Amino acid sequence: MKIEIDRNGLIALVQDLIRIDSVNPYLDADGPGERQIARFLQERMQAGGLEVRVMPINDTAVNVIGILRGSGGGRSLLLNGHMDTVSAKRMAIKPFDPLHEDGKIYGRGSQDMKGSLGAMIAAVEAVSRAQVPLSGDVILAFVADEEYKSIGTEALVEEYSADAAIVCEPSDLDIGIVHKGFAWISCEVKGKAAHGSRPAEGIDAIVHTGRVLSEIERLSQQLAQKRHPILGPPSVHASLIQGGTELSTYPDHCRLDWERRTIPGETRQEVEQEVAGMLERLRAGDDSFQASAELFFWREPFEVSTDEPIFAALEAACRSRLGRAPDISGFSGWTDAALLQGAGIPTVLFGPCGAGLHGAVEYVETESLVDMANILADTIREFCR
Repeated sequence: MKIEIDRNGLIALVQDLIRIDSVNPYLDADGPGERQIARFLQERMQAGGLEVRVMPINDTAVNVIGILRGSGGGRSLLLNGHMDTVSAKRMAIKPFDPLHEDGKIYGRGSQDMKGSLGAMIAAVEAVSRAQVPLSGDVILAFVADEEYKSIGTEALVEEYSADAAIVCEPSDLDIGIVHKGFAWISCEVKGKAAHGSRPAEGIDAIVHTGRVLSEIERLSQQLAQKRHPILGPPSVHASLIQGGTELSTYPDHCRLDWERRTIPGETRQEVEQEVAGMLERLRAGDDSFQASAELFFWREPFEVSTDEPIFAALEAACRSRLGRAPDISGFSGWTDAALLQGAGIPTVLFGPCGAGLHGAVEYVETESLVDMANILADTIREFCR
């Protein structure tokens, strides 16, 4: 039986989603969060006959889950997409007034990832309209807060599971099977306050922090020697620095935060030992050096085997629609795929083409959304039959 995607309906849906401001309030204090867009998606899925549940997380963050039930006994598939966006304040276009022009839809979140949300719904609605016989359930998981700490998918995996998942981040219609993880580290360096004219009495915490920066630079050079076949090397960079009180006083404190991007195989313990070794070397070279550091946030890297049935089903659907084999790719950034995979759900990444992620001009390519919706629908038919 033929599954038909409503192209014009898909475009209109994506434009409707872009019109809803869902900027993450953790990234922009003026952001309203996901409640309004979740309500829109709830009503859309209920109108389409799906079983719908709203999962409040806090005052602004909410997940909304829609389920197309199968007859039972088959494999279930979860489609994951985040509703929040980064800030729209510095955009060079109208962020919430979507323009469809020259085969592109412009606006904040068009590529990341309201285009994907629309394609997910269009695919499931088309499967439902065609009355495709499914044994397994299809779960649409629209989640909160992916752009900050992913509390939405963290809450999701506490209550939902599936035989496989597709995280619909933009992938240029290639299949993503790996991405980096990250660690956030905070380091407090202590000095000794003194009048700026009395160097014998002071210890400059900012200068001592410079030694930590030198260690980070040395680590960066070492990491360049490690490589993942798809992702390349891990990395480290200094992110934030703050210290001192006034120009004529030796600073008695300085705080330095840095980010360490990891590749599969690297562990939290390894990174913590790496940080401890840096500080130990600096203490050994100077008794006046005092510092402590904490790895305060950690996200695992992600990798999935191409032997998983979901990879085979998605690849076959791509070949059928695109007339070619999709490339196998990796993401330099982090996604919710790591949380789903960590919860025991084999997961792949797949989404549309576009440009301007988090940028001043963001767009998604219209035909790639139509292709994506068709490919998701075919994948559902194959995997959940």
